[in-house]
Formats: sequence, C-alpha cells, structure tokens
Amino acid sequence: MKNNEQEVAMKLDKTVQRLVDGYGKWASDAALSNRPGGTGLMTKELYPYEAMFSPIKVNRTTIKNRLVMAPMGNIDMAEETGRPNDKMIQYFVARAKGGVGLITTGLVPVSHGIDNSVTELGHLSYFPRIDRSRTVFAGWRDLAQGVHSFGAKIFVQLTPGLGRVGNPQCLITELKFPVSASMNPNFYIPQIPCMPLSDGKLKKIIKNAGQAAADAKAAGLDGVYLHGHEGYLLEQLTNPAFNRRKLGRYADVQNFGTDLIREIRRRTGPDYPVMYRIDLSLALNETYGAQMDEIPSLKKFKDGRTIPDTLAYMKNLVAAGVDMFDVDLGCYDNWWLPHPPAGMPAGCFLEIAEIAKSYLKENKIFSNAGVEVPVVAVGKLGYPDMAEKALREGMADMIMLGRPLLADPEWPNKAYAGRVEEIRPCIGCQEGCINEFVDGGHPQCAVNPRTAFEHVYPDIPAKADVKKKIAVVGAGPAGIVFALTAASRGHEVDLVEKGSAVGGRLIPGSRPRIKFDVDNYRRYLAREAGKAAAEGKISLRLNTVLTAEELKAAGYDTVVFAIGTKNAVPPIPGIEKANAVQAVDALMDDALLAGKKKAVVIGGGVVGCETAYYLKYEKDMDVTVVEMLPYLMDGACTANRGHLIYYLKKAGVRLINCARVTGFPEGKVKVSRNTHKNVPDPYNTWSPILPKNIENPLAPRLGEEMRDEELETDLVVLATGGRPDDALFFEAQKLRAAPELYNIGDSFHAGKVHEATRSAYALATKI
Repeated sequence: MKNNEQEVAMKLDKTVQRLVDGYGKWASDAALSNRPGGTGLMTKELYPYEAMFSPIKVNRTTIKNRLVMAPMGNIDMAEETGRPNDKMIQYFVARAKGGVGLITTGLVPVSHGIDNSVTELGHLSYFPRIDRSRTVFAGWRDLAQGVHSFGAKIFVQLTPGLGRVGNPQCLITELKFPVSASMNPNFYIPQIPCMPLSDGKLKKIIKNAGQAAADAKAAGLDGVYLHGHEGYLLEQLTNPAFNRRKLGRYADVQNFGTDLIREIRRRTGPDYPVMYRIDLSLALNETYGAQMDEIPSLKKFKDGRTIPDTLAYMKNLVAAGVDMFDVDLGCYDNWWLPHPPAGMPAGCFLEIAEIAKSYLKENKIFSNAGVEVPVVAVGKLGYPDMAEKALREGMADMIMLGRPLLADPEWPNKAYAGRVEEIRPCIGCQEGCINEFVDGGHPQCAVNPRTAFEHVYPDIPAKADVKKKIAVVGAGPAGIVFALTAASRGHEVDLVEKGSAVGGRLIPGSRPRIKFDVDNYRRYLAREAGKAAAEGKISLRLNTVLTAEELKAAGYDTVVFAIGTKNAVPPIPGIEKANAVQAVDALMDDALLAGKKKAVVIGGGVVGCETAYYLKYEKDMDVTVVEMLPYLMDGACTANRGHLIYYLKKAGVRLINCARVTGFPEGKVKVSRNTHKNVPDPYNTWSPILPKNIENPLAPRLGEEMRDEELETDLVVLATGGRPDDALFFEAQKLRAAPELYNIGDSFHAGKVHEATRSAYALATKI
C-alpha cells in the first residue's frame, strides 16, 4: 500500500509519527544533552525555581505549587476490603511532607460487580476501594487529614474499570468473561474475548462514580481524577478504536465520558475540582503501521481518535465540568509510551502538553468556574531545570512527577532549597514501581528502599545500641547504601572497593546514552559516598583488595560482602578462539570496537539488548542478538522490554530466539535454532509475557524443528549473565573472619538494583 493511501486508511498523524520515530533514534544524536527529547540531568542552572513554586488555581481550589504526584497504582497497598491502611496512608503522607502541591491516588475502580476483572474471589480487591461501604471511609478520612497536615491537596483517581486490559483470570476462577465497550480481545490473552457492556450496566457505573465522588468529598479529599487514558475502560468507551457499538446511547463515543462528568458534577456541586487523564492519541497506527492489518489482536483498533478528535472531546468534557487535564500518548499495546522507561528521552510528552494547552487557550475554553483549564505535563520530567523551563515557556501549567517522587519524596523540598544534587534520581528501571505489582507485590522503588515501607522504616534510622566496627567489601549500590545507612546509625564503617571508582555494575551499565538515568544515579551515589568520606562519616578505600586473613586481622565486628557478580562464559566449543568480549567490556572500552562492523550478541536479556542498542544506535554496527529462551528480555518490565525491542527492530537489528550457539567457525557464529511455527515472534511488543505462575491454557504448543545457521561477524559479545562472586564470603566464613558475616546484593543473588538496595537497607537498619 502506498504511503498516501495508508494515511487515508489509518489516520496517521504526522506529529505523533515524528515523536514515535524519535523515541528510539534520539540516542544516535550526542547533541541532545539535558533537553527535552534527549537526556535529562540533575542540574540547577535555573534556580531559584520561581515558576515551579508558584501557586495555581484549579476551579476554586488553590494548590501551593505546580508539582503533582502522578497516580502510581496503589495495588495491594490497602486492606483486601479496599480500606486504606497505614502502609498506604504513610506512603502518601511521605510525599506530602516532601513538598508536592497535589497528590493523586492510584486507580480506585467504581465497577465492582460489573467489570469482572477488578474483583477477586470472596469479593476482595487488590485495589483500594471507596465504593464498598462505610467500612472503608475511615481510611480515606485519615489519608486526607494526613496529607493536609503538610499543606498538600489530594485527588482520588476513579476508574470505570479495566475492561480489555484487566486480568482475564475471572474467566477461570468465576466463569465470568472480562468486559469492554465492544467485543475486543483481552490484552493478556488475546484468544479470550471481552464482552460488550450493556447501556444499563454503563449507567450503573456512572451512578457509582457519582456516589464515589460524593463520598470522596465527604471524606475530605480535595477532588476527583478520571482515568481516561491508556486504553482502560473509560477510554475503551470513548475511543472509536475500541468502541464500535452501533446502537444505544453509548454508540456515540463522547457520551459515556460527558455523562460521567455531569453525574459527578451533579453529586459534588460546581466548585469541586474534576481532573481528567487523557492521551491525545493511542499512537497505534503510528507505532505498527501496516502491521495493524496483520496482527489479529490489533486489526480492530485502527480507527482511533486523532489529535483533533481528542481536542474536540476535551472541549466537550470541559463544558460538562472538567477543570484540568494531564495528557500523554499510547496505551497498553505500545506500553512503553504511557509508561516511559529508562530508554525514552527526557520530557518526551512536553510537545503533547503544549498542543493541548494551546488549543484550550486559543479557543478561549474556560472551566465552569470561569478560569483557565490547566494542562499538566507528564513523562520523564524529574529534572528540575527541565521542569522549570517547560513552565516558564508556557508548555504546560503543572508538572507531574511519579517515579521521581517514589525515588525521593523530598524532591520538591530539595529543589525549592536548591539542593538539587541531593535528589536521589529515578533510574527508569520500573523494577519496583511496576514489576513488583505485576508479579503480585505492591509498588516499591529500586533506589529508595523506604518507598511503601514508610510505616516500617522511620525517616531517620534509629541510632545503634552498640557501635560496631564494620567493613563493607564492594562499593556498588548495595555496598554504598549499606555503608551510608549503617554510618548514619553511628557505626564505624570502612567501605572497600577493588576498582578505582564506586558504582559497581552501574559504571558500564550507564555508558549507553539511553541509560542517562542510571548515570544520574551513579553520580548521586558517588557524590554521597564521597561526601560521607570527606566528613569522616565513613572510610572509603579505592583500589583495595582485602583477603579473608586481612579482614580477620583488622578485628572487625562485622563484615558485609557486596562484591557483585562474575561474568559467565558459556561452555561453547571454540569460544576461547573466537573474537569474544564481555558486554561490560564492550561498553567500557571503545578500542575493542575499533574497526568492527558486525557484532553477534550472545544473550538476549536486558544487558544483551541494551548492548545491542548501544552498538547499533551509537556505534552504527550491524547487530544480531541470539537468545536461547522463547522470549528476549524475559523478566524485564513490559515497558522497558517493548521500547528496546521495538526500536531494535526499526533499526534493523536481527533478533533470534529459541536458538543455541554451537560453535565459532572463522569469522562466524554457528547457531542451532528452532524454526517451529509456534516459536514466538521475537519482535512482539503488542502482547506481554505472562508471569510464570500464570498458565495460558490457550497458548499453542511449542514443538521442535531445529536448523543450523551461520552468522557472519567480526565481534562476538557475551551477555550471558553473571554468577554471584561469593568466594571471599565463604572463605571468610570458614576462617571466622568476624563475629558477624553477611553477603548481600549480587554476590548473594545475581538480581537487580531493587533487590540489592532493599537488602542493604534492611540489614543496615537492624545491625
């Protein structure tokens, strides 16, 4: 199909297409430093932040500054009845204490008993609830009062439901189908259809939303926030991509949203703030192009709202009673857009916010209170200078911070005081904030062990009853977090590192341009460790290797091993003769890449794919990735995984799954690959990998049809993982080098930053 014909058939938007294309190739441009569309740095060139810390009026409510805490999905943070408990309350109170002006809660469904995916067996819920009964009200009142104590406002985020993006286990556990606006495939298991809701049930959801809003107002919450983006049920009903109804009131894709707002207005009155979250485009056509006709689970979704369609809908939402919007792009089927991971550029949706703001201003669209309708910018804005510049230039009225406030609740207070260098940066990994609840936990943070444990860990760890002399061997994230925390409690701490710099695996891990967030964190840790050493709070010894005997001779009370991992070398015949380098070395030493044009990366995990991205986009090499498992980056957050794989494909990187390397002929890599028809598409970014404890009974059986293939290359990059470097720990244990010995981080279990910092902090607060 010619491009102009495709544009007519698929409503391609040039602005959206440019942005979607740019979210991958930006890494090729070294000039994009500390600016929207490129990297973001923790600088303070625009301090004092006068725009950021000026008040703003929403309807008739004044908010003290322009910073909004994003809805960070409070799954499994409330009691199973849905009542907010101390965990959830203290989590939000910590952010209020940190200085944010407005807090928004995570999803609170108002469709229990209608949307079968939001309620669990026994009428319990992994979501907070405000619609259950008076049994939940006390929790919401306590939450509102706690947040107000620090001068912050709080809006409750109401959702009509999940619809096609809800968990389809309801079909197995209760023999009830998931639901949607029309008959749409379920996101997690596309073979399962989602049944269309009747107009009667939709009117019940609207009534429930009105009651929930009235209850929120009575509980002392400051406003309501409608979850209308990302392809959840509200968008499924208000976007023709998902709503293909032919009959009834809700065949008109605007009616459900405007009816919902009018009912909330009827129940709460004209002065109660109403906020609406919307994406200006699903960006599905711009993401997948002609594949929209080829992928069964996407082919129904081509007729999505365009940006002009969405702006017209926003105008009618304001007429119905909406006071404020936040805007972004994308949905679950291109998950990396509404959940921008580490590899997405900073300020990625500022242009989208500016489009919405300009439209409202140019068309003189005012709220029912007669004031301007603020537009909140979202998407990787946790860099104070960048956030301030966006406000000063009128690109948006407020700045939404989600993960940055999980990483450091004191972000606003530190920015206000000019202590930007002390802000603990988010690394964009989504290990704690998203993957934790996907795997059955609750939102946490990889770099802040207190997140969602504020009710367990006090702001300042208690002083140690007995002061100990402690050695920490290894200055990666685990070692540094432990050393700083233990020292703050009064222990005498020696932090020993064999290398010339602190950071451990963060050093090579921050080399690719797309890992600028990790580099910010590495710099933060180095600064904090250096500062503590300069002030005499810890002893920091670099370029130092200690034996078990030396540790014993030093007379330590406690030795903590945080040495990290050793690179794994796969036992493949001929590997010792191949031109093979470890991925960490390829990232650190450009000389290893000199003159190389073709690379084969063995191992398609996170490190392998990030290295392939680096070699392609920054070094312009021809790259192939070989992975033994059915899925590349299995275990990574869906957003991070999707972003890398999508843009590896766009750059022509070949991904081979279900393949085993068998040898290294001269200038080649020999692989044996499974070519069975049910081998998963390695480029699939429109469907998620199900958690390992969830079985898909409809999944096709993977057979085995092996075929040998030889890949030409002049460089082999090994990204086959690592194993815990625990030899020194066990040697010290045998020698009884100290009364207390501990092994934490990757040297205990080769995992992630989240696991390393959490274990380090937990140990340091108890020792």
